[in-house]
Amino acid sequence: MESNNMYVLVYITTSGKEESKKIANTLVKDKLAACVNIVSSIESIYLWKGEIENDNESLLIVKTKVDNINKIIQRVKEIHSYETPAILAIPIIEGSKDYLDYLDKELD
Repeated sequence: MESNNMYVLVYITTSGKEESKKIANTLVKDKLAACVNIVSSIESIYLWKGEIENDNESLLIVKTKVDNINKIIQRVKEIHSYETPAILAIPIIEGSKDYLDYLDKELD
């Protein structure tokens, strides 16, 4: 295992699978992500403007480098249907050297 603060997972919720595919394809095509996983259906319960909301959403797990976070946030906000999309970067503190090498190769 290799410790490294250069890599992150970016957690993004969307309105559904189609929007997730659109965003995932854009991020990979633009080389902002090496890989994006789509969890087709999640149930989200959250506060929005003082009210409790309950929605079915889709989840993206984006694998990338720290240097891409601001570009990802900007690009996702341009194409996302939500007024305030959840876009959260989660540091990868360890990972297999082979996988981190793959990220380096695909994102450089």
